[in-house]
Amino acid sequence: MGATEADDVVQNSLIIIARKLNWLEEPRLFRAWAFRIASRIAFDLLKKQRRLPIHDSDDAVLQAIAAPATPPSDQALAELLKSERISPASRAVLALHFQEEMSLAEVAAILDVPLGTVKSRLAYGLKALRQQLGDQRSL
Repeated sequence: MGATEADDVVQNSLIIIARKLNWLEEPRLFRAWAFRIASRIAFDLLKKQRRLPIHDSDDAVLQAIAAPATPPSDQALAELLKSERISPASRAVLALHFQEEMSLAEVAAILDVPLGTVKSRLAYGLKALRQQLGDQRSL
């Protein structure tokens, strides 16, 4: 997604948030609610552009994964999130979980997908991160 599309997602998200703010019954849930709106708009755009791969087996791939012993470094994660090495779905899970420090259950609620799907997307993302770190070490 380019800068122009990202700007469109942000602008459309803010418009919808402003229009529907009075529907939010629990102010403490604003953050998750706003992320859900923005992620839906972003994923809709990616689907329209046919850039979002669909993994029918995501739910079955992984029912549980162990959390990494140490979270990825900010620099390594930022590099991975900018790259095309992972799908937008895994990118969203990694960003919400590590950068926004949300639990996997919160990420599942925001993205409106089952917890198993979030876990499998996290596993795909962490695998790509490990490969990236391995590639950098071998240079």
